[in-house]
Amino acid sequence: MRKLIVFPLAIAAACAPARTSAPVVPAGQCTHAVVTCQQWISVGRSPGRSLVYSSHRLDQPDRAVTRALVMIHGASRNPDDYFETATAAAFLAGALGNTVIISPRFASGDDSVAANELRWASRGNSWRSGGVATTDSSTTSFNFMDEIVKTLGNKKNFPNLTKIVIAGHSAGGQFATRYAMVNKVHGTLPGVTISYVVANPSSYAWPVALRPLRVGDADSATAANAALGADGEKVHTKYTFGPFDSTKAPSYNRWPAGLANLSGYAAGMNAEQLRKQLAERPTTYLLGQVDVLPLGGFDSSPNAMAQGPTRRARGEAFFKYVTEHLGAKHKAMIVSECGHNNRCVFTTDDVLPVIFP
Repeated sequence: MRKLIVFPLAIAAACAPARTSAPVVPAGQCTHAVVTCQQWISVGRSPGRSLVYSSHRLDQPDRAVTRALVMIHGASRNPDDYFETATAAAFLAGALGNTVIISPRFASGDDSVAANELRWASRGNSWRSGGVATTDSSTTSFNFMDEIVKTLGNKKNFPNLTKIVIAGHSAGGQFATRYAMVNKVHGTLPGVTISYVVANPSSYAWPVALRPLRVGDADSATAANAALGADGEKVHTKYTFGPFDSTKAPSYNRWPAGLANLSGYAAGMNAEQLRKQLAERPTTYLLGQVDVLPLGGFDSSPNAMAQGPTRRARGEAFFKYVTEHLGAKHKAMIVSECGHNNRCVFTTDDVLPVIFP
């Protein structure tokens, strides 16, 4: 069984169980989502910029940093909450001292923005899938993430950084899985490895036109029972795949639900190359044991429903397909006792080594 600790960081410091070597918050390090922990990252040569919360200065040398965690918010676009989740997790893992934590903001919809702050669409090919900014047609949300990755890979400021983890939950999980597949910076940073953590998204970019058949663990009538019984904490594997009736969802295989009609950051890319990248890039899927109800902004659109009846079933089916049919060496974990809750997922003991390798 899991040990769940979901306190805010300040409370966790006082209430966490005794450890052999208690983690220490380095002096001057940001651990709360306050204005002084905000920084701006410019994208390309345009004046466009986007906001991040960061635990360290990104423009100053820091030899203590050996890894980075980039935590992507959900549909509520609340990077402050996700930043504090990530710093709480780092505290519990004893990783605050050598980890730079970044939580970017993808402004969208009617969000209030600062001068030159980039904004993206909230639907369709949106910030979740590398969509073009509505305020700058030359910049996509994945270009912004590329800038974050390249900033972290700058050996002048982070000479000892060797690992970057890009993680996201819910809509942020959609971002993470698609960015893992299509980004153009993976493998380009000398001495730096990148891994991806995808938690409870409502949909994936399927690599082929097949979809899970509504039998076995994808049966709508029984999928919600996946959390029950002795096998509730195991990744379910009774999924089979076949052609999908496109009359039920004519755009079911268009990007970002599939690899047809690629657009935004992915425009002009080759589907076969994307399948290869998807399989090769190290990814872990975190699926809440009880994330089986249509809550928390669950995507019930025809395109998403084509991928399975619940978030958990969609993740299990996708994981099975990419590992068994594409040869991916990905990993999947059922996060015990968690529903659709980022704090529950990322502060679980078993998850800490995944986000702080």
